[in-house]
Amino acid sequence: MRALDVVSINDYPKLDVDRPLLIVDVDGVLALFFPEFAKFLATHGLELKAERYALFQNIYRPGEDQHLDVAIGKELLDDFYRSCAETFEPAPGAAEALRSLSALGANVVILSNAPDFCRGSRARWLARHDMDYPLIINNGAKGGPVRALANRTRRPVAFVDDLPQHLASAAEAAPDVLCFQMVADERLRAVAPDAPSRYRRIDDWALLHDALAEALGAYAG
Repeated sequence: MRALDVVSINDYPKLDVDRPLLIVDVDGVLALFFPEFAKFLATHGLELKAERYALFQNIYRPGEDQHLDVAIGKELLDDFYRSCAETFEPAPGAAEALRSLSALGANVVILSNAPDFCRGSRARWLARHDMDYPLIINNGAKGGPVRALANRTRRPVAFVDDLPQHLASAAEAAPDVLCFQMVADERLRAVAPDAPSRYRRIDDWALLHDALAEALGAYAG
């Protein structure tokens, strides 16, 4: 199944139970979301800072010291996805890492929190950048989908995301899943919180590839 065959978690096909599974986020992990959103906001006369690891609290009108109202920020994000969902640059090394892990025997599934209306554009972006793996569009916490996917294999499962809340949700819902934090956007790395007692953080895809291959036992075939 390719990324253009977008499915929901309810009708996701059964995975090969004898292959390890890698579940990967898109924005901030496979795609460089932050710089593209900053460009979009600039066209609206707004500035995106990297002061907090909270997207809507980083949007400012120039010269003001109070961030933009969160509700307005959410509307702008929807507008951004409508017009710019295919303009992201891929994270360096991401496509190569996924291709290698897939060749080593891992099933790769993309789990992305994005508006339902951009599922087609998200799938096209993944395919264009050689990451045409099965895609699931999700809303809210990711623990449920991670658990549902993990239940479809008896081999090791790893989950990669940039946001601590999704990693915590997955760790709680599916404690046997190996969780990794990846912050692809360099501007955000200094402000991104982590929790080394709960999951590993690796912000370089070449290094993350090796850690995932070891965790999944992909080299064992």
